[in-house]
Formats: sequence, structure tokens, C-alpha cells
Amino acid sequence: MSKNFRICDLEQPFLLPPSLQDWLPEDHLARFIAELAEGLDLSEIYGYYGRRDGRGKAAYHPLMMVRSLLYGYCVGIMSSRRMERASYEDVAFRYLCANQHPDHDTIASFRQQHLPVLAGLFTQVLQICNKAGLVKLGHVAIDGTKQQANASKHKAMSYDRMDEKAEQLKAEVERLLAQAAETDAAEDALYGKGKRGDELPAELARRESRLKKIAEAKAALEQEARERAEAAKKSAEEKLEERRKKEEETGKKIGGRPPQVPDPAQAVPGPKDQRNFTDPESRIMPDGGHKGSFVQAYNAQIAVDSQAQIIVAAEITQQTNDKQQLAPMLEQVEKNLGAKPVAVTADTGYFSASQVNDPRAEGIDLYIAIGKQKHGEAEAVAESVEPLAETESAMEKMKRKLQSDTGKALYKMRKAIVEPVFGQIKAVRGIRMFLLRGMEKASAEWKLICATHNLLKLFRAAAKSQEA
Repeated sequence: MSKNFRICDLEQPFLLPPSLQDWLPEDHLARFIAELAEGLDLSEIYGYYGRRDGRGKAAYHPLMMVRSLLYGYCVGIMSSRRMERASYEDVAFRYLCANQHPDHDTIASFRQQHLPVLAGLFTQVLQICNKAGLVKLGHVAIDGTKQQANASKHKAMSYDRMDEKAEQLKAEVERLLAQAAETDAAEDALYGKGKRGDELPAELARRESRLKKIAEAKAALEQEARERAEAAKKSAEEKLEERRKKEEETGKKIGGRPPQVPDPAQAVPGPKDQRNFTDPESRIMPDGGHKGSFVQAYNAQIAVDSQAQIIVAAEITQQTNDKQQLAPMLEQVEKNLGAKPVAVTADTGYFSASQVNDPRAEGIDLYIAIGKQKHGEAEAVAESVEPLAETESAMEKMKRKLQSDTGKALYKMRKAIVEPVFGQIKAVRGIRMFLLRGMEKASAEWKLICATHNLLKLFRAAAKSQEA
């Protein structure tokens, strides 16, 4: 009985040269990114290459590198090694790379060198989304998530543990030096003075380098403590000056305990303050997804527009809570789009009298959950000098707003606007950890991650409009 099958011969030659355009369907994400990338301003990257004298191997085209990186982040492939492998195995990557295969060192170097420009693509893509009508600024929701740093929490050490470990390492170094001296003497007696005698045993070198790292970490924690005290001192002095002026205006002494001005020279780190040796700028933070657990992370912030879940502002912070993030995020929204949102919602972690009364929040209808707060409850350093009466007044005003029909309706939508975005980034795209280390690089990478989120929203909106 004869069978009718299509030919699947692996040795089948092409009678005509194949075209890259035949590799993907017309509505593929890679095609969309290739077209959009043509309109991006990459002049700063081009300028980096400068004038060449024609010698040496030609560089890979920046446009090809950018569109490959954008597509990689869109589909959750951030590793340069995975991108290199995908340029052989993944049709979409082969299409975007024009059938070229940049190695992982080239990809990693390009990303590191041009990270500020890649981060700037967030604003460019946001402007495109705005022109496409995907941003209305009627209701913006703000939230944060703990995005894991490229470092293990087990590589962190507390300040009091550093002293203990340093003494232990010093003792071990002294023991190893004595042991090395005995070994040298014995070898000299046996073999003569053939060795220079200044080589360090590998074990000793390792302990000395660890001792140096601990000393550097201690110094960094002490510097941070002084900087926090300086900020607290400045804030307290401002509050005292305001208090003095009010007393002069009213002729009455203001009740309550005046703000205490700390002495930065006496500031020391808390015994439990920690520093990570792999990424010193990351912090141990509570993991919101797993109660009682902690993660080495950065606090990643986003502001999301309700129209199409476009991220209109993105930043990271080392602060474990969100108390000081409201006003900076509002400022960034206005900077990115040239306008303020009409209404903004945020959860109880963002409530602070100083933040809701900040000039950057003027003209914005704020709905910030207030939650429960005990008198005298400790907060961030900058909040500790906030007058209690001022805090209670701001809380009462916000409570009334939240209980209004408008407040209930708006705040009810907060979760549906902002929280799915974190789910799309972390669960759907699998981006749960930063690839790059350090505050500056992690911040740039977060903007790139958010830019590709907006790219995906733009791609799907374009697909819907074509269907209609």
C-alpha cells in the first residue's frame, strides 16, 4: 500500500538562496521589534565606535545587537550565553541577528558598555506607547517588589559578626605564618636556601584576602551609618527651625518632645546591619511572597497607568520599605511624560505625611492606604522626626478620602492595575533576579526590563488593532 508523505530529506539543497523574511510569520514579535528598533535613537551607541582606519575585524552592527537584547528580555532570555546559543537554535534570534552569531563575550561587553543607553530606551518606548494612545494618566497605581540581586544572602555578614570573624581570621593568619616559618626553616635545613621564602601559602592568601574584604565591608557600613545620621541631623534641624518660627509667630510654646539632633561623629552601624560580599549595594529584605523569609535584593518600584498597564516610571532603591518612594515616583512620571497623573493609588507602605504633602504631589488626587499605626512606632530615619500631630492630621484626611465613594472605587482598582505587571515580569517572563550587580547597573537593567514590558503591551495592542 503506497503512502503519500512530504519529503523531509535533511540533505535537500536549496535551488534558490533562502530569505530571512521566509523564516517567521508576519505577526511574530521578532518582526515587530525589528521594525520598532529602526526608529529608536541609538546615536550615542554609534558615536562610541568613532572613526575607524579600516584595520581589524568589523564590529557587529549596533542595531542588530540592540534588537537581539530587546527580544531576549521580552522572552526572558537575559544570559549572554543563552543568547549566543539561541542565535544558532532559535529561529527568531537567527532572524534578528541576520543569521550572524555574536559570542557571549561580545553580547555581555556590548550590554555593559552601552547600559545607560539601553536604560534610556525605557523613555523612548514609553513615548511611543503614549503616542499610540496607550497612556492616559487618569489613574496611576504605584507598587514595589523585592527583585532578587545577583548575590546569595548567605554571602552577607552582620556588623557584629564581622568583628568576631576578623579576630578569628587574624588568629588563623598568625598560626599559618608561624607554620610557614617552621616549614621554611625545615626545608632550608633539608634542601638549602633554594626558595625565595616570600611565597604565601594558598590557604594563607585566601584568609588574608577575606580579612581585607571584611575590613572594607566594616568601613562601608560605618560610612553608611554616618550618612544616615547626617540626613537625620539635617531633617531634625529643619523641623526645629520650623518649630521655632511657629513659636515666634504664635507666641506660644509648642507641646511635645522636640526632634533630637543626632551626632554623625558618634554614629555606628547597628549590630545586625549587614553587607553582602558579592553585591555590596544590595540589601537583605523581607520576601513579600514568602512570609518570614528574606532575600538578598533591591526594592524595585513601578508606576503603572490604568489604560493599558503601561509602566510610566521605574526605579530601584536600597530601602526595604516604600515610605520614601511616593514623591520620587510621581516626579519621575511627570519627567517622563511632561504631565502629572490625575489620580494615584498606593498601598499602606507608601503612606507618610511628608510624602503626601510633598510639593511633587501637588495637584494629584492621592489615595494611599493608611493601615494601622501605633503611637511612637519606629519608621525610616527621615520619618522619625515627623511631628505626630502632622502625621495624624494627614492620616485623618486620607482616611476620609478613602471612605468616599470615589476613593473606594479608585482604590479597589489598584491591585488589578499594578500587581499583574509584576506577575507578567516574574511568572510569565521568568525574570525574578537581576543579572547585573551594583545599584547603578541594576537600576539600568530594571528600566530595560520595564521597557520590554511596555514593548510587549505595544505589540499586543498593535495586533488587536489589526484584527479589528
